[in-house]
Amino acid sequence: MGLVRLKIRELAQEKGWTLKEVSDRSGVIYSTVRSYARRSKLSMVDYTALYKLARTFDVMIEDLVEIVEE
Repeated sequence: MGLVRLKIRELAQEKGWTLKEVSDRSGVIYSTVRSYARRSKLSMVDYTALYKLARTFDVMIEDLVEIVEE
């Protein structure tokens, strides 16, 4: 199983948003957004949350996810 990192913090900074604003705009609960933004490696991610976050940042899911280990 591969490990990924989500580029939430970088994308939020580009937009000038806080993680709370990302949560409010996406509908993904704040604790999930914060957890995804803080972790450097994730083995499991909720696809629905990924979809909502990508849509909020107006990027493709592939642009939100960085593969850390395969």
